Amino acid sequence: MTTWEYLTTPLLIHNTAAILNNWGKQGWELVQVVSGPEGRLVAYLKRPVGGSDASGNAGLAAAAEASRQFEGQ
Repeated sequence: MTTWEYLTTPLLIHNTAAILNNWGKQGWELVQVVSGPEGRLVAYLKRPVGGSDASGNAGLAAAAEASRQFEGQ
């Protein structure tokens, strides 16, 4: 049985493709995009546990990077 890990990340309308391509390179598959708080887009992604980087912290590092991109840093 496949087990999954999940991630949510904000999407910037002017940079959506780059953000999704970045996650895709790390083994994440887009499941759904929904309107989040304040009308912003939120992407829901999944990948098999032990995905492209089995370090266990890859998802956290990627989420931190996405957060920095979202905040424009």
